[in-house]
Amino acid sequence: MSGHVPQWLDRYAGSLLPVFGVPQTVLSHGQGCYVVDVDGKRYLDLLGGIAVNTLGHGHPALVEAVTTQASALLHVSNFFTSQAQVELAEALLRHSNAPAGSAVFFANSGTEAIEAAIKLTRRTGRSRIIAARGSFHGRSTGALALTWKPAYREPFEPLIPDVVHVPYDDPDALQAAVADAGDRLAAVILEPIQGEGGVIPASPAYLRLARELTTAAGALLVFDEIQSGIGRTGDWFAFQDADVVPDAFTLAKGLAGGVPIGALVTVGSAVTGLLTPGQHGSTFGGNPLACAAGLATVRTVESDGLVAHARDMGDHLASAVLALHHPLVEQVRGRGLLRAIVLREEVAATVASRALEAGFLVNAVAPQAIRLAPPLIIEAHELDTFVAALPELLAGLGTPAQSAT
Repeated sequence: MSGHVPQWLDRYAGSLLPVFGVPQTVLSHGQGCYVVDVDGKRYLDLLGGIAVNTLGHGHPALVEAVTTQASALLHVSNFFTSQAQVELAEALLRHSNAPAGSAVFFANSGTEAIEAAIKLTRRTGRSRIIAARGSFHGRSTGALALTWKPAYREPFEPLIPDVVHVPYDDPDALQAAVADAGDRLAAVILEPIQGEGGVIPASPAYLRLARELTTAAGALLVFDEIQSGIGRTGDWFAFQDADVVPDAFTLAKGLAGGVPIGALVTVGSAVTGLLTPGQHGSTFGGNPLACAAGLATVRTVESDGLVAHARDMGDHLASAVLALHHPLVEQVRGRGLLRAIVLREEVAATVASRALEAGFLVNAVAPQAIRLAPPLIIEAHELDTFVAALPELLAGLGTPAQSAT
């Protein structure tokens, strides 16, 4: 590696806490669905900051909103509010078809949104939370108790107690866990599509069962839409595909197009009333800058028809990849523009590394799965450049029969 990238990576290693490992490169700027590193190399961004850059890079609506808000008002504390905060909350309630009495709490990240959801469940007076194997809900000590991967949890145990994990999308396991919890059950918390788990969608029937079981138990159903929300899956929120109404759901990532934000949405007055003044808060949560960015993002997704566009582009991508008939490709999983190319061999890390060299940003989300979560503005011809390159990225991997093109 030559040029300026190694110098910046050396400086990174000398100044940043090494919790992320070595960065793959050092990015300088971007436009649309492309980013450029400090040496001038251009990449098609098919990861979107891990489902964050909803409108891509340098989108004029987002740039204008942030610039205008920064020149007017950056921060006011939670003793006051701003027009952007109110309007963004109203937009989220409208797009989720939330009934009267529903409400939004703004935080700064997905993890903080999950923390708010955990506190909400505690206000039921119960303690048992059922989460899923393969789940990822964040890394704070509360959220970490819900996250499945033992390597993430075990170094920091003991975490909050009375959390159990059941096999994902397994109706019998969920029914058994709810029955075992009895009147101790506070909530079932699920991702409608497990992102970090490998882009694995739950069946609509499973999500509807979760609704039935929690309603019968007098417990809350909470959906984690941090990675799947804001149009990414071809619906405003992934749970809408199953026609299920949760008691609460969390958002972050794509909500403000790259500006840090998180949100907990409570559905209906009874759930909203569980948290009362003084029981939760955030100094920076709902600040004018983040909410202005969020409002610009949501309005652009709506005005430009990006929810339907995400559905169409996701279907195009899946069809194009499968049309290659490559023996190493097992399936394309997910919905909309949250997808995983599932491979028959554990070579995803090698494919992701080759993709970087070829000018594509993707992610080996699992040993056999390549995650794609590009900006919702991406067009078919841009996706097609990656599909055309895929056989070369897979060449020589797996068994001789599987690596044939």
